[in-house]
Amino acid sequence: MYKKSLYIATVKRKNMLKCCIYFRQSNAKREHMMAGIYPLNGSLQYYAWGGNQYLPNFLHIIKTQAHYAEYWLGAHPSAPSQLITANGELSLLDFLQQNPTALGSQSRQLFGDNLPYLLKILDVANPLSIQLHPTKEQAEIGFAQENAAGIPLIDPKRTYKDDNHKPEMMIALSDFWLLHGFKTKAKILDTLRQRPSLAELATKLASQNLADFYADIMLATQDQLAQWLLPIIDAQQKAYEQNQLAMQNPDYWVLYTLHAMQISRDKLDAGLMSFYLFNLVNLQVGEGIFQAAGVPHAYLRGQNIELMACSDNVIRGGLTPKHVDIEQLLKIIDCSEIVPQIIAPAPQNQVYTYLTPIADFALSNMPYAKNTEISDRTLNGTILLVMAGEMTLEATQQKLTLKQGQAAFIEAGTDYRVHGMQEGYAVLAGLPIQHRFYERNT
Repeated sequence: MYKKSLYIATVKRKNMLKCCIYFRQSNAKREHMMAGIYPLNGSLQYYAWGGNQYLPNFLHIIKTQAHYAEYWLGAHPSAPSQLITANGELSLLDFLQQNPTALGSQSRQLFGDNLPYLLKILDVANPLSIQLHPTKEQAEIGFAQENAAGIPLIDPKRTYKDDNHKPEMMIALSDFWLLHGFKTKAKILDTLRQRPSLAELATKLASQNLADFYADIMLATQDQLAQWLLPIIDAQQKAYEQNQLAMQNPDYWVLYTLHAMQISRDKLDAGLMSFYLFNLVNLQVGEGIFQAAGVPHAYLRGQNIELMACSDNVIRGGLTPKHVDIEQLLKIIDCSEIVPQIIAPAPQNQVYTYLTPIADFALSNMPYAKNTEISDRTLNGTILLVMAGEMTLEATQQKLTLKQGQAAFIEAGTDYRVHGMQEGYAVLAGLPIQHRFYERNT
């Protein structure tokens, strides 16, 4: 269980096809760009679970793909963002290799010459896989083992894409549903006992620990899965079709996932059982949650901001056409009973930083009104993304005009000012450092 105090503090202050969203800049010419602030173009990921409207609308681009799942801003080798410099475009990964001081001394001491975080915007139209992420030690071991085995990084059956851990936090941009960690044993027992076809599992769990029980579930045969799930599916099908099932009912999500992923009755996915074992969480706009290493989870529906350690390590346990590694999953899964700790929404009229229990990242929410000016100095490399409205971002002899969906990289040690042109807000990704923001009306 996590303490809410670890998450929140108020201060006065994503191998896939890529698409670079070319920056539209109105007030500054590229040849005048200097060190300090740079326009930053992210990369799109077109996973099948993504929607088809939200990200194109957010980024103001023409739709050319069927699915737009994630928008990445960062320096992960698989999809680094593009920085606009005086000499043209350069990947943020290459830029930081050439200019490591842009990261800041503290960041370099802790994480070397690598940007430690990855910022994403997600549009979840269909459920994501049941998944979890490794610890740093687990990632280093797994990555080294797969390298030694000669498994190419682009191999779809590769589990470890890098040697980093991937704790992550999210903030909801819409009504958002997800699975997050195991419910308390008492709640799982109650859920199972309410369904006749699962009652025998309740008896089994009563004399078993959660880890052994979950392993048995994930290794169940098709005959066993059919005995557990088909009676529920048959009994609830009509109610589901008539929109009579509450979304708080795990039966709803079993039926929803079955239809959305076109799972056949004769090839049921053990991941469907997760709806009866994990916490079903509904976040309102502005609320969030932190996913620690080993905690099983799955995004089900909605849009969100994600900030995570710079990693693409995902161990999947079902509900996906991608590689499922049950052996690894069972090795590193955290079967602790979890009561979800919801991150409260940011205050509307002040800069706000969500603190996390790890050193890799922190997310700040920066609202601004028209003609409001906010100033700060970066201690470490920072990514700013405009979520709504329009602003100017200024540093010495530099000025960028940024609108919704546009981003900038701010070097460490940069004194900058944000001036609101149209009311809106931005998010800033960086390290969990206490910033001092100064705000005034102009």
